[in-house]
Amino acid sequence: MNVQLITGGTVYTADAEESVHAGGAVLIVDGTIAAVGSAPEVEESAAALDPAQKAAMKRTDAGRMMVLPGFVNAHWHEMFAMRFPMRGALRPVSDRDDQVAFMGGGGDMHQISATFDRFDDLIDGMTPDEAQAIAEYSMWTQLRGGVTTLGDMGSLNRPQSMVAAAQRLGIRFSASTWASDAICPPDQDTFVRTRDADGVLANFESLLQLVNKDTSGRIRCRPSIAYVTNMTDELARGMADLVAAHDLGFATHVGALRNEVELMRAYYGETGVRRLAELGLVDERLMAGHCAFLDEQEQKLLLAARAHISHSPGKYGPSGESSLTETGVVPALRRAGLDVSLSTDGSSMPSAGIAETMRAAWQMYNEMSADQTEVLPSDALAMGTRIAAKGLRWDDAVGSLEVGKQADLVLVRADDWRYLLNPRPLESFLWLAGSADVDTVIVGGRTLLSGGKGVEVDEAGLQERYLEALGAFTTRTLRVPSEVVGRVLGPVRSAGQGQVTR
Repeated sequence: MNVQLITGGTVYTADAEESVHAGGAVLIVDGTIAAVGSAPEVEESAAALDPAQKAAMKRTDAGRMMVLPGFVNAHWHEMFAMRFPMRGALRPVSDRDDQVAFMGGGGDMHQISATFDRFDDLIDGMTPDEAQAIAEYSMWTQLRGGVTTLGDMGSLNRPQSMVAAAQRLGIRFSASTWASDAICPPDQDTFVRTRDADGVLANFESLLQLVNKDTSGRIRCRPSIAYVTNMTDELARGMADLVAAHDLGFATHVGALRNEVELMRAYYGETGVRRLAELGLVDERLMAGHCAFLDEQEQKLLLAARAHISHSPGKYGPSGESSLTETGVVPALRRAGLDVSLSTDGSSMPSAGIAETMRAAWQMYNEMSADQTEVLPSDALAMGTRIAAKGLRWDDAVGSLEVGKQADLVLVRADDWRYLLNPRPLESFLWLAGSADVDTVIVGGRTLLSGGKGVEVDEAGLQERYLEALGAFTTRTLRVPSEVVGRVLGPVRSAGQGQVTR
């Protein structure tokens, strides 16, 4: 019997009214929220439990904490196998010679198209055990930062291994596959097909069968296409059929980069959102990644369809993307009533988490509009919880602290100098704190992080298995010389041997 009473903290529910309870409480019974509100109200609910439940109840004093819904990262890519290349560990220590590349400068679209299409071959070069070890560590960094629900939008990893990793860690996970069947070569004037669309679709159907066998309630799936630059009409139509047949959401990257518009017209004859609409993929099921470089008609298409935009303002500056500030389309669509959520996107290195992304949205939206009320701290929280869950089509169970929903919670200490005399701890959290400040993570009433440490996993063991898998994959598949890999990983692994494990 799992009965928990978390009481005394500042409870941000992220419900539709953005309710906040200073000195609030949350009652959890068998993994579900049974009561939430002021401490006296919730204490009454606890007192009404049957004797066995009251005897089993565990109390947590959150009097010096914030209690938040678990963060929902609905647009994420597992990329930790690429720790050596892709702006990774092989870079020099100085940053003075860095240059605009890949996503920067409006996007090197030919390189992006070709790189994305190579992922399938790299995934095939990863053993299932390596894939799971890499995924477990990558997912752990998300969980450690307060993410309780992850939505994959295609990863450089094996989907089946990622499902196993999520099951092992206890995190909620919406799985997907890497789907690409075309590239746009610089010496051509039309796209080039790279693989059979039916085979790409069959990969997702295999994943769907695996997910349907899960009995935990924490694993779902959603088809996605890597990028509209890598999508034939056949693949898009097949995805539309899958989505309709199984009542699933759908996700892709579209309108992400300035140079995408010209390339799409040259190689496919139409821009991304129009192509998606013509092929039956623009409706309320669509989660569009980034979606900034759209003309007026495309914006109207999204609004009429009640589609969803997931964007990653915590990532754009470091990657050279201008997907928020250059056009202002995403904030404008949000003001027009479209659901817009926050996400981290993906990186081979730990990068901005949902906490840092909420800060970026709070600061950047308000600066762009010269209006400090455009995105309030509670709005930023909703964009990283309730609204993201809605875009993932998981808001029936997660995304807010409401009676009947799953007990996914994040506790953050709010008792040091950063919070002194501020009656709004969420504001101080966005100003001065972040992912590393998360103290406790609960998923479905199950505590997975406490005091900033893993409860059910050996963190040092996770890291060691990750480094071993990374080294093997990097040497064998990426063909980085073993002496180079050893020179980079050796000191890290030696330091890790001195860590205390439990």
